[in-house]
Amino acid sequence: MRVLVSGASIAGPVLAYWLTRYGHEVTVVERSPVLRKTGGHAVDLFQPAMEISERMGVLDRVEAMKTGTQRLTFLREGTRRPISGDATKLFAAASDRHVEVMRDDLSEIYYDAGRADVEYVFGDSITSVGTDGDVTFEVGAPRRFDLVVGADGLHSNVRRLVFGEVAKTFTGAYLAVLSVPRELGVPGAMTGHIGPGRSAALYGARHLDDARAVFLFRSERELDYHHRDVPRQKQLLREAFAGLHPRVDSWLEHLDGGRAFYFDSITQLREDTWSRGRVALVGDAAYCPGPAIGGSTSLAVLGAYVLAGELAGGDHVAGFACYEREMRPVVHASRALALGVAKTLIPRTRLGVTGLVRGMQVATSLPTWMVRPLAKLNSKGVRLHDSMVVRDYGRQGAGVVPAP
Repeated sequence: MRVLVSGASIAGPVLAYWLTRYGHEVTVVERSPVLRKTGGHAVDLFQPAMEISERMGVLDRVEAMKTGTQRLTFLREGTRRPISGDATKLFAAASDRHVEVMRDDLSEIYYDAGRADVEYVFGDSITSVGTDGDVTFEVGAPRRFDLVVGADGLHSNVRRLVFGEVAKTFTGAYLAVLSVPRELGVPGAMTGHIGPGRSAALYGARHLDDARAVFLFRSERELDYHHRDVPRQKQLLREAFAGLHPRVDSWLEHLDGGRAFYFDSITQLREDTWSRGRVALVGDAAYCPGPAIGGSTSLAVLGAYVLAGELAGGDHVAGFACYEREMRPVVHASRALALGVAKTLIPRTRLGVTGLVRGMQVATSLPTWMVRPLAKLNSKGVRLHDSMVVRDYGRQGAGVVPAP
């Protein structure tokens, strides 16, 4: 089959890689004129996504690009004494096999894995999708495909064109990431400031030529801005973090330096149907559980792998149905986890802030041999993603399901 994939971030290149392995002819169209290097944030790959990466032959490269964060240090608003913890123990609690990697690095790794067999078209975007597979573009000539897949993120163009408005849940929080000079960060360490309803942290990595400041804050209502209105987003960020700490103010000074910047609401997509006719959605375009809180990157890798596997036989009607059936329990569990994480990571009160920071300190003071067994008692919480099993489609498996 001839398959058009919209989006060249994470899910798109992974899907394209596996579809070509099953004999399909794949074109990926990406709005950006080049592979995106937007200064994005660090993302987590948990055990299932690590296994899929290994099957793609890119695990060594993924591990070579890990951020290497080992130490966390936070200062509570209104206090003078920071509290530190061992990040490696938190990662060990969450997964037996885990890597934190910059999103842009991961995208490039997956793109390189399959680009020799995939047609990539940059600097273009889909303008219409017909029921018979006819597709028009902003720049290129119309073409016909057997299938179209939207892998173009939370603000998916394909979803808007084919599915219209879908159900969403605002988690009450926002995420922003800002590139700052490299010398401000220390590779292997994250330092931050946290107060009721907001936290800001800075981290670096040995291979980056900059450092990243990441901001999380609560809002009782959805803020008024367009997702492409960067000046408005920067204004909202300044307002949200005014007075937290002079060091945070110094980070925000780099908002006017033309550096890479990301800002978005932490929003869940709530629809459980991700296909219509010849069109399907995958990754954040389909079932974003909430950026930064629900394992959305690992979920995107899993979803792309499952969709490709279910389309291996060439029957898209049955394939789409099986894909939705296999991913639905995983998505539901990730949504529930994300809502809990949002409340935990951004406490509303000073007491909640103290509980979060002290909890981190206690958890990371335990010996490593104790942390992982205790975490495994909760397969629906921090161990959710490791509780999923990746089946081998080469042996006619049936997708990703929770482990018994």
